[in-house]
Amino acid sequence: MPNLPHLGKRNYILLGGSLLLATALALASSMALNRSNPVTLPDGTVIHVTLNQAVASDENRPGDHFEATVSEPVVVANKTIIPRGSPVQGLVVDAHHSGRLMGRSRLQLALETVTVNGKNYKIHTSTHTRVGGKHKKRNVELIAGGAGGGALIGAIAAGGKGVLIGGPIGAGAGTAAALITGKKDVRIPPETALTFKLAQPVTVNAKG
Repeated sequence: MPNLPHLGKRNYILLGGSLLLATALALASSMALNRSNPVTLPDGTVIHVTLNQAVASDENRPGDHFEATVSEPVVVANKTIIPRGSPVQGLVVDAHHSGRLMGRSRLQLALETVTVNGKNYKIHTSTHTRVGGKHKKRNVELIAGGAGGGALIGAIAAGGKGVLIGGPIGAGAGTAAALITGKKDVRIPPETALTFKLAQPVTVNAKG
């Protein structure tokens, strides 16, 4: 076994101090990397997300929740505050399904929480609203045309009395045709990109 050089008391103290200093520096560096700095995002900050699931005016109701993912990082002063891929939970604010002959469908969404570095933050955002198409004028014409045609056939078949019988029958036929073609609900499929804006400031503990 080789002989180790003799170290004096002073050298032992210096060696021990060096080890302690190295340990302290490593600990400080680790703490700096994991330190969270609170950053306040102002109202108006844009948050881009993609839906994880479909949302529809005829399937969802006000109060339902949906899942989404942040698609673009939220950056302030060259520092990422909300990373891309952060989970988001949204809220169905309003949902009205389309009537068969009247009434336009409507779907209104907002974001409710975002998860950053494992912590959930409650957020208040603007709403994203989509409205279904109007019922075609042709639907009204089908109803009116059906009633007129029925009345005409009734009049030919049974005189004046036939007008009262044929009219409702024709109207029923026209309504049936409109029922088939008239419904227009809003459906937003998965992976759809949506944009929201913060309606109130939120403070997020960002790493680094």
